[in-house]
Amino acid sequence: MEMGILGSLSNSSSILNVSTVVAITLFFTLLCFCIILGHLLEENRWANESTTAIILGLLAGVIVLLVSKGENSRILVFSEELFFIYLLPPIIFNAGFQVKKKQFFKNFSIILLFGILGTIISFCLITLGAFLLFKKLGVSSLNLEDYLAVGAILSATDSVCTLQVLNQDETPFLYSVVFGEGVVNDATSIVLYNAVQSLNLKNIGGMTALKLLGNFLYLFSTSTVLGIAVGLLSAFIIKMLYFGRHSTDREVAIMMIMAYLSYMLAELLDLSGILTVFFCGIVMSHYTWHNVTESSRITTKHAFATISFIAETFIFLYVGMDALDIEKWKSSNASAGTSIAVSSTLFGLVLVGRAAFVFPLANLANCFMRRDNKIEFRQQFIIWWAGLMRGAVTIALSYSQFASSTKTTEEDALLITSTILVVLFSTVVFGSITKPLIGAVLLRHVKPTVSDATDFASFDDLRQLFLENGEGSEEGETRPTPKGSSLRLLIRHPTSTVHYFWRKFDDRFMRPVFGGRGFTPYIPGSPTGAQEETSS
Repeated sequence: MEMGILGSLSNSSSILNVSTVVAITLFFTLLCFCIILGHLLEENRWANESTTAIILGLLAGVIVLLVSKGENSRILVFSEELFFIYLLPPIIFNAGFQVKKKQFFKNFSIILLFGILGTIISFCLITLGAFLLFKKLGVSSLNLEDYLAVGAILSATDSVCTLQVLNQDETPFLYSVVFGEGVVNDATSIVLYNAVQSLNLKNIGGMTALKLLGNFLYLFSTSTVLGIAVGLLSAFIIKMLYFGRHSTDREVAIMMIMAYLSYMLAELLDLSGILTVFFCGIVMSHYTWHNVTESSRITTKHAFATISFIAETFIFLYVGMDALDIEKWKSSNASAGTSIAVSSTLFGLVLVGRAAFVFPLANLANCFMRRDNKIEFRQQFIIWWAGLMRGAVTIALSYSQFASSTKTTEEDALLITSTILVVLFSTVVFGSITKPLIGAVLLRHVKPTVSDATDFASFDDLRQLFLENGEGSEEGETRPTPKGSSLRLLIRHPTSTVHYFWRKFDDRFMRPVFGGRGFTPYIPGSPTGAQEETSS
């Protein structure tokens, strides 16, 4: 990790560099302040921990800038490696581990629709808009790869900030859709960005788009399969070996290490680590978590949440301090008017790009949904609004594209600083307004019939539907199911029917092998089937 210069403090006889120690000490002090302020502002409708951390980071940057007399403004230098390898994996894993799976998979088709097709639409519009408008603003030295990279960079939403401004209990549908879309969106944006880097843009033809699509589908499917495989492997190992009879520390350690291993394996194989670790978290919560001892369940649940929380706070504090990178602002050599014009253009493209897919795709999805499950315009508006925030993924990709060369040009520096302004404005302004906006737009108009408990048919309800269509009961005489009855039920109740068949398959084949709730054999001191489920 590269440290900022702290002048005369660099000379020391200690085995550690004093400037490094001072930088880390100051940063952890700021982390403590963020946590304390977040606690004090918990009930404030306008504040959340993400905006608090960014503002505190900005203030710290100003103080360092004043102390160094304008020479340096950073305690730590932003590093894409630090972000993607150490900070992002625990956040995404915990999100998958804690997510309410019923609600998530109920809306899975909508999540994929927004997260994949929506991101591609946004990518195309932002790229086209940048190509048409940048030259009018005096930004003329960018090539086609740069424009495509801008489209991929600004298509990445901030799923981390979404976690803090939406409540999983108050708005379960919005939380699952916006957050689920955010995870898929980040993965899609990174895949698109990497695909742009690997394309031969000198020979663009009709097959280029097909190659891009094929590459994306391959990465999406293989990353998901890898995450599921590692999650199942962890469940099988813990179920068979049962570490808890000797040491609960070992089973906690194996869960943590295998979770991180899934992400690193994906990166090693040039796959999407975000998708891999997310689905690994879902599988671990469904199988592995129920195979460990009761004390390990409590430990892992809180340990994953705590590590994720610290990483989230670290990221926003990091972004706030890095916003005052005086070297980049000097390198851009652009007037305030030009910088604001470019930033406004980029943010305007983000607004248009998101609106171009949220409202049309939501109404398209409504055509295939029952009347009581349709996405209302108020919900569509919140989905559009909550997805406007940009965060550390955007900044990391921006640095990767425009600051990785040996010599950063003025326009490269301008794009980095403009991207930082977009991130700051969207996170602070939109992040602050989202919580009261949800209260004003949605919570005052909540329909009592729409909830996680009522809009998702239960397992017993589906069993009754199949009995009515010819499937025999367990107590009475069995009759063959009429041909086509399963297809008719799938058409009438698609989500519930898939859930019904998955439950039957899971109970008969998966849980006896990989364990899980109610399928772990009793061993003295072993899990006894606690009633609380992390994914209920």
